[in-house]
Amino acid sequence: MKVIVLGAGVIGTATAWYLAREGHEVTVVERNVGAARETSFGNGGQISVSHAEPWANPSAPWKLLKWLGREDAPLLFRLRADPHQWRWGLSFLRQCPTARSRRNMIQLLNLGTYSRASLQELRRETGIEYDSLSKGILHFYTSEKEFDNAIEPARVMRELGCQRDVIDARKAVELEPALAHIAPRIAGATYTSADESGDVYKFTTGLAARCAEQGVVFRYGVRVQRLLVEGGEMTGVEVANELGCYETLQADAYVLAMGSFSAPIGRQVGLSLDIYPAKGYSVTLPVLNESKAPSVSLTDDEFKLVFSRLGDRLRIAGTAELNGYDMSLNRLRCEAIVRRTLEVFPGFSRAELASYWTGLRPATPGNVPFIGRSRVSGLYLNTGHGTLGWTHACGSGRALALLMSGKTPDIDFSWS
Repeated sequence: MKVIVLGAGVIGTATAWYLAREGHEVTVVERNVGAARETSFGNGGQISVSHAEPWANPSAPWKLLKWLGREDAPLLFRLRADPHQWRWGLSFLRQCPTARSRRNMIQLLNLGTYSRASLQELRRETGIEYDSLSKGILHFYTSEKEFDNAIEPARVMRELGCQRDVIDARKAVELEPALAHIAPRIAGATYTSADESGDVYKFTTGLAARCAEQGVVFRYGVRVQRLLVEGGEMTGVEVANELGCYETLQADAYVLAMGSFSAPIGRQVGLSLDIYPAKGYSVTLPVLNESKAPSVSLTDDEFKLVFSRLGDRLRIAGTAELNGYDMSLNRLRCEAIVRRTLEVFPGFSRAELASYWTGLRPATPGNVPFIGRSRVSGLYLNTGHGTLGWTHACGSGRALALLMSGKTPDIDFSWS
């Protein structure tokens, strides 16, 4: 079968890899000059099955009220005259009750576990190097209340097969000595030894190169204009090609993997994908003092930041700003990330050496992505992964490739 994948982020590239492995003829269309140049470029680096508690949970509405008006809030909702933002916000609130939050968490755990195993298998097979570390993820809390609130979700995750252990501050510092500076402030922590970290940009570009070796064609600098549908069936994709001329591309099947931009493209053909861009920020700092820098991937609950060691760099990412498709970089939010990082790990680097990045994460109200067939015949979805695109990429791509090949994926969860 001839397949066109729209988007060469980590999701689209992983999808192309697994489709090619199933024997399909694959072309990937990407508007940038290479793979992983947008949302997949500078994320937090965690492959975090344990990061399965959805944003939409019973405590979320009260936190949002507390953060209103704070420019450095972990989740900043900039209200706009945008019906799609308001619809997304209402859907988010509907996902907050305990039963729905738990259902979403189960789906995220199942997909995450499957995806991590798929990544490990792919890594063994291809030998791709991407600064990967298999030291687990340590989630630390500097608030007694937030730590107490984390105990039940951790218990549920263990019950569902994710070994997220609750530990005290002493054990946390034993696992990551670089936390010693703030040890007196740590109320407790959770630790998932099976989780990993790594540079998603290096992984995606490496995988794209191996895809090309397997015959996958990547067309960079090609911008999707619109999906062409007749009688409820895909007939092609109109693009502005490498020369800026309009061209119609045709295939037997199409995969929409354009992240946050999947929603407006989908609306062209009557698809109502409840995806809204959540702008995230990251900072990358060089490690100047090895003894003061962390080597275990960490999550700072109070500031909603993740820290991942990528070779001789430390990547820190977090916060979410719901402000439409605005891509301007808010230095205030970036500088807040640097301040917190040097407060937790003083002396490992210098603030003036920080490099900043921002990207739009395709968030669904319950954090569960859209994977599978759409209502338009011939059009498949692999989008809406929010903050977990790196975590879920291999599992999503593998599962979708199997579905498109008429096979049943080795995973039991309900597609969103």
